[in-house]
Amino acid sequence: MRVVLDTNILVSALITRNTPPDQLYRAWLRGDVELVTSQAQIAELRAVLGRPRLRRYVDPDEADRILPALHLNATVLQDVPVTRRSPDPKDDSILAMAVAGAADIVVSGDKTDMLALKKVEGTPIATAREALSIIPGQSRPPGQGADENVD
Repeated sequence: MRVVLDTNILVSALITRNTPPDQLYRAWLRGDVELVTSQAQIAELRAVLGRPRLRRYVDPDEADRILPALHLNATVLQDVPVTRRSPDPKDDSILAMAVAGAADIVVSGDKTDMLALKKVEGTPIATAREALSIIPGQSRPPGQGADENVD
């Protein structure tokens, strides 16, 4: 299954263990899902992880591992054509990745804009918890973790 994880999901995975974002991140690391990303998202993630206010929450070793892992173990799209798809222009690149990368699902914690869209060209947009329920082999016991994420 091809999955696009919004940057807020990736950051949340690095901040809080055993939450749905972390479980999706671990599923990708295990090879249970194929992560679709882009050079632009990797640059955004690098910038977000460099923010001083986040440094105290993120394990520095994990932060150092994620960027090379994305280059080596994800489908990294180059020059994704971005078109206006979301009320928030910052989300358009994530939605464009989903379309260009033929993703099966987009996972986001952005309730205001991304999740409100529900789909992008037929690809569902879901919370991390919802994604876990539809990705084969990723369901989790009820009550474990919350959909925590950082914008």
